Amino acid sequence: MTFDRYGPPEVLRLSDVERPIPKDDEVLVRVQATTVTRSDCGLRSAEYFVGRFFTGIFRPKRGTIGLEFAGEVASAGEAVTDLAAGDRVFGICSGGNAEYVCVREEGVIARIPLGMKFEEAAGVADGGLSAISLLRSAGLEQGHRVVVYGASGSIGVGSVQVAKHLGAHVTAVCNTKNVDLVRSLGADEVIDYLKEDFTKNAKTYDVVVDAVGKHSFLRCRRSVKPDGIYITTDPGFMWHDAAISLLSKRAKLGIVRYTKPDILTLAGLIEAGNYRPVIDRTYPLEDVVDAHRYVGTHEKTGNVVLTVR
Repeated sequence: MTFDRYGPPEVLRLSDVERPIPKDDEVLVRVQATTVTRSDCGLRSAEYFVGRFFTGIFRPKRGTIGLEFAGEVASAGEAVTDLAAGDRVFGICSGGNAEYVCVREEGVIARIPLGMKFEEAAGVADGGLSAISLLRSAGLEQGHRVVVYGASGSIGVGSVQVAKHLGAHVTAVCNTKNVDLVRSLGADEVIDYLKEDFTKNAKTYDVVVDAVGKHSFLRCRRSVKPDGIYITTDPGFMWHDAAISLLSKRAKLGIVRYTKPDILTLAGLIEAGNYRPVIDRTYPLEDVVDAHRYVGTHEKTGNVVLTVR
C-alpha cells in the first residue's frame, strides 16, 4: 500500500513495486497478515503536524504504510544465523502493509508462538510492546495500583495484560460493550466510563495510563498518588495542559520504544498463556481504505487486521 500525499483514507492505493532484497543481516518475510493502527491513520492524515518534521513536511518521505507484520521467512542474508527460510515470524517494521518486507535479524522480530495464527500474531506487537515500554517508563511494580483508560484499544488491551503479569492491581476503564472482554483479560476491576467517571471516585493510583489520549493530566491529577505517574500516548497532552504538565513530575509523555528483547518477552508471555490477542475486524489488504475508515471512528476493540493473499 502506498500514498504520495497526506489526507483521507482514499489517498492510499495498491501499487506494484520491486520486491525488496534483504541485506546480509536481514531476512525477507513473505507477509501473511498485517494491521491498521491509530498510528497508521495519524501518519496518513498527518494528524499531529509536528510529526511532519519526521515523516515529511509537505509529502510523505517513504510513501509506504503499516507497522506490524506476521508471515514466513522467504530468504535470509548471509550473516543471519538464528532465522531461516520457513520460520514463522512476527514483529514491527516500516511499510508492513505489503506482500514482502525486509527486517534485520536483530530488529523487532521473533518467532510466532506455536499454535498462533498469522492473523493473531499480526495484532499483538504494537499494543504489547507499547504496553511494556509505557509501564516500564512509569515504574510500575508488583503491588502497585494502576488504572488503564481506554482498556479495550490495542495499547489498552496490552497494558491490562502486561500490568497483571507484573503483579499490579488493575482497574480497567472502557465502554459498556467491552466490559466482559476486558474483565476476561484479567482486570481486577472494570469501570464503564458511560456510567462512572473514575476521576471522581476518590480513589488514587500509582500509575494512570491514558492509552487513547482522551484524558489529560489536569483532569486526572486527583487520581494520581503524590508519588504516582500519569502517562499518556498522546503528544497533544503537552498542549492542552502544558503548564501543569511541565511543572509536575507526575505527568509523562510515554515515548514508546520497540526493542528485540521486548518482543522476545512478549512472545514468552504468549507461550505461557499470559497474553492473548484481541481482533476486532479483518479485511483483505486491498480493502485498506475501508479498514482506515473504521479505525478512524475510534470505536475499534483491540486490533484491525489485514490479510495478504
